[in-house]
Amino acid sequence: MSEASPRERIVDAALQLLSEGGQDAVSTRAVSAAAGVQPPTIYRLFGDKDGLLDAIALQGFADYLKSKTEAPPSADPVDDLRRGWDQHVELGLANPALYLLMNTRAARSPAMLAAEEILADRVNRVAEAGRLRVPESLAASLIQAAGAGTTLSLINAPNPTLSTTAREAVLAAITTDPPTARTPGPASAATTLRAALPELNALTDNEKALMREWLDRITSQTR
Repeated sequence: MSEASPRERIVDAALQLLSEGGQDAVSTRAVSAAAGVQPPTIYRLFGDKDGLLDAIALQGFADYLKSKTEAPPSADPVDDLRRGWDQHVELGLANPALYLLMNTRAARSPAMLAAEEILADRVNRVAEAGRLRVPESLAASLIQAAGAGTTLSLINAPNPTLSTTAREAVLAAITTDPPTARTPGPASAATTLRAALPELNALTDNEKALMREWLDRITSQTR
């Protein structure tokens, strides 16, 4: 096994300090001592402390996802949203200092952007299945806001029923039941077509933009 690089040692040391003492414990002096490097090495590799904090948040999030050995998408995309919600809450409760770092940075961290991309993909699958009752961007924003609020509340005060109750309330607000033999309503049909717009080669970019505006209007007014 090859020896860890200075960058790897710094990130590992910073993550350990974060876990043990929170963000205040991640000082340049403490990290350099724990990693066995000189302070200038941190600035050379990460630019400044903000760059280091972004790097450890992204690495911590990536390590968590890897540890979960995420299963492939299931047959029910709404169940995948449930699983994603539960993993989000679990991350916060298992690594509260890391979670707070990801959510309290002034700028949107790379870790949060990675999490948003995963969520957007899952929401898109629900839309393509014709089971989304609101626009994709609104659905993702509701899940993100409610999930973060629930997780932060649980970090401060455990409640065995809060996560499930909040999760199901959000899913009920943004999704529909599985399609039946009857014809779906206009909002569901519009949302499904909206999700497929990027793949429609028969329309020009301007036509797609106009179609997107029409479909968003149908979705927002027909519920």
